[in-house]
Amino acid sequence: MHALTCPVCNALSGFDNLECPSCGTAVGIHLPTQSLAVVSDAGVDIDGRRWVRCSNWQNHNCNWLTLAEVEQRDIGLRGRCFPGSLVRRQPDAEDTLALEKLPTALRDLRMLVYQLVDLGLPVEPFWRSEGGLAFDLLSSQTLGTPVMIGHANGVVTIDLAETQDAYRERLRVDLGEAYRTMLGHFRHEVGHYYEHILVETGPGADLYLDECRELFGDERASYSDAIERHYKFGPPRNWQDSFISEYATMHPWEDFAECFAHYLHITGTIDTARESGLMLESDQVRFTMDRDIVPLRSYADQSIERLLYDWKWLSTMFNRVNSAMGRRPLYPFDIPKPVVRKLGFVHRVIRESAKRNPATDPLVTVAADV
Repeated sequence: MHALTCPVCNALSGFDNLECPSCGTAVGIHLPTQSLAVVSDAGVDIDGRRWVRCSNWQNHNCNWLTLAEVEQRDIGLRGRCFPGSLVRRQPDAEDTLALEKLPTALRDLRMLVYQLVDLGLPVEPFWRSEGGLAFDLLSSQTLGTPVMIGHANGVVTIDLAETQDAYRERLRVDLGEAYRTMLGHFRHEVGHYYEHILVETGPGADLYLDECRELFGDERASYSDAIERHYKFGPPRNWQDSFISEYATMHPWEDFAECFAHYLHITGTIDTARESGLMLESDQVRFTMDRDIVPLRSYADQSIERLLYDWKWLSTMFNRVNSAMGRRPLYPFDIPKPVVRKLGFVHRVIRESAKRNPATDPLVTVAADV
């Protein structure tokens, strides 16, 4: 993620800080410039527009800003920032146990939206377009019925119970997974959404669908049969030679979503490393490296091989750091050649989509429409 710095003292500020940890200035995230702005109770004027605090500023610790002219209109935002407006359902007010878990999930949602906008991906909200992106954030522990994490017709459902480390870790172990996080769930499920709108429908179908089926398999195969087969027999033998994870073997949709999530894992972590000034100098390490690793500001015009080469060495370093702290590897995955091709396809779809549809701030677009 981008390093957000205080506009007053230039100190590093966390992604969810309401105040600069160094000088105490009240700050808020301004999405169009992907930066922090000094903010007061009255809001702040930026480029001729008045921005105010999200209505979740205090109760959910949201430090994002929203347009005042949008806040005053009944178009689904209800005073929320743009990521918050994508929440279609959340626990009822009396469900205090589930509501305690909501801020953690909302923080991961904001991180997701920030990255999607940074990559230039379209983020069309459900309240503006049928089939637009929406999130149902519910808890299986308090709802009385299971909450199945998944995606359907633009709606991503997330189980708030998985914000609890012990609960989520038990599922990870039971399912034999190498990695399971809330942000990972968001990234995986939104991958289903983007496969649908960028690859399977609209202009993307003519550009990408045949190649997608060649790489990932035919998505028209029965999903229910695939689920039954996967949980009855497990992954195919030697699945590591062609897939990024066991779950990716279940159905072509899951293979694409897993690769999409890993693309966001990789690019987000590389960007964080670059923003922190990290580079690996080949003449300084105690092992053989072909060249220095200097993370790029953008890999949009680079091949997937260049991106993954840099990632190979950076992830090796991060894994060694985690090992030194007695923790599991940060990135416990291998990327075989077939997965390189799949990630290359995801890379191309995202980058070409961004070039065809130059990113604009969703809230500014909304303000112009109403």
